[in-house]
Amino acid sequence: MFRQASLFGSDEPHFDESFASASRSALSGASWVEYVPGWLGGADLLFDDLMDCLDLQQRTGIPMYDKLVDEPRLTSWWNEADADQVPLPVLADIRWALTERYGRHFDSIGFNLYRNQHDSVAWHSDRHRNVVTDPVVAILSVGESRPFQMRQQPVEGGAGASLTWGLGHGDLFVMGGACQHEWQHAVPKRRRPSGPRLSITFRHDARA
Repeated sequence: MFRQASLFGSDEPHFDESFASASRSALSGASWVEYVPGWLGGADLLFDDLMDCLDLQQRTGIPMYDKLVDEPRLTSWWNEADADQVPLPVLADIRWALTERYGRHFDSIGFNLYRNQHDSVAWHSDRHRNVVTDPVVAILSVGESRPFQMRQQPVEGGAGASLTWGLGHGDLFVMGGACQHEWQHAVPKRRRPSGPRLSITFRHDARA
């Protein structure tokens, strides 16, 4: 699996505790997103370390288009209820920094590896919305940049707004407010070759 290294991502992993480059945007209704480009320094090293220690697996039997398929990405999961220690110490520091900023106790981390341009995830909203009111979902992306798309929930009479960000190389992207109720998101397949991207997703109230 080939990965194009960033010119600035090979230092020891570190992040900006001040969130100085954060930009928050209001979407429809009560939804908002916050984008923090290059929030994590040393993203390449974190990517490599996680590839060495994660047990990434492909989920099978996923319902899609009226049939069962293998999910086109690899995943792994950490939950505070099951294990005290996160896979790497820097992730514990990140978890508490996010908890302090967004006022949520982030107690689970999902790891999603998009190996190449063929891996993807279809349009969806986080199922966490069914057990937590207005969840905050924080996504840290390492590896190569990939388009991350958002669109308003389809409504009768036509499509709503759609937005796209390129996420990778230590970018932080946070969805909050009513995002998981009013919007969907996706990582599409690409026509041109793409190196791997690892999405590190922090969620709260996993036991709710």
